[in-house]
Amino acid sequence: MRVAAIGDLHVQEDSVAPYRELFTEISGHADVLLLCGDLTNFGKTSEAEILAEDIKSCSIPVLGVLGNHDYECGQPERVAEILHGAGMTVLDEQAHEIDGVGFAGVKGFMGGYGRGELAPFGEPIAKLFVDEAMNEARKLENQLRTLRTERSVAVLHYSPIVGTIEGEPEAIYQYLGSQRLCDPIDRFDHVKAVVHGHAHHGTYEGRTPRGTPVYNVAQFVVKPLFGRPYALIEV
Repeated sequence: MRVAAIGDLHVQEDSVAPYRELFTEISGHADVLLLCGDLTNFGKTSEAEILAEDIKSCSIPVLGVLGNHDYECGQPERVAEILHGAGMTVLDEQAHEIDGVGFAGVKGFMGGYGRGELAPFGEPIAKLFVDEAMNEARKLENQLRTLRTERSVAVLHYSPIVGTIEGEPEAIYQYLGSQRLCDPIDRFDHVKAVVHGHAHHGTYEGRTPRGTPVYNVAQFVVKPLFGRPYALIEV
């Protein structure tokens, strides 16, 4: 299966069909389109409606997750509802299967990596922060566990590894993802690829400790490499 993946669309309310031609082009080159969060710029209804109209131009299945920008207006459920109404499968609680390939996805969250990973210690607010990261990892694990496919793809917004955020200032690494997302990925042999966005100045490709390829498909990373804002990945 050939998968097209793109993150960080950042559709604004004054945009005019910003991705319609691109989605039509992608439909001719891929079997599935994955959208890796920050689909809107501020999570506004009007922004989601503009993207929804462009999604209708796709003739292939569209799946994806929301990003932190899609939460800004406090109505992520409404954003997801609008996109779902246009035919997009918004991954968060349930995995999805297409032609024998599984797809599991969550937004993910912050928290850091290695010695820089925030621990659930001290003030209650710090523990709540870590609980959010752990909950996103649990949702991803639960989805991956339900899949019975030999091949699957994990779809995220935040990065599960340091490798694909390298290029960003080290001071903000903890805001770009969480190592906790990596644990469920490496627990299942059927995960053949991971895609995420969020790190606009990161690195395109890295690997988990077990060797699963991870791709940063933020369009700002992908376009300089391939001359197009989306990645094509064989699964």
